[in-house]
Amino acid sequence: MDTVLRILHAAGGWHHGLHLRIESPPYMALVIEATDESGPCGLPALSVCHYGEQNGDAMRDPEMCFELGFAGGAHLNPFYWRNDYVGVEQWSRFLREDNYCVHTQLHAEHERFARLWDNNLRQQGFAEAFERQRSQHA
Repeated sequence: MDTVLRILHAAGGWHHGLHLRIESPPYMALVIEATDESGPCGLPALSVCHYGEQNGDAMRDPEMCFELGFAGGAHLNPFYWRNDYVGVEQWSRFLREDNYCVHTQLHAEHERFARLWDNNLRQQGFAEAFERQRSQHA
């Protein structure tokens, strides 16, 4: 998720209370926010989401949660995927009774999806849209 890392870096990095809403028409807004809870390895966690609307309700399309790691350079490691339109919620890495658990096949699918989504976000100009929004509010 190099595009999200680029945006995060430009925003001053991860911090409690981080909330970014990036508009890049005609695409759905992208929301990047720090979560209140750490990820399954105890690292800072980040939610990345496109929100749509159905019958007045906010719908995640999709949402992914990542842990922000720094070993070997800044990187995002997925552990959660959700899409409200299809009614699917998946945890590929989690804690159960204080034990770290990984669904390796599902985690690999989350990693593949994150690479595809990152490519789409880059092509859709979200990093540049964030820079424009930031310069307009400066």
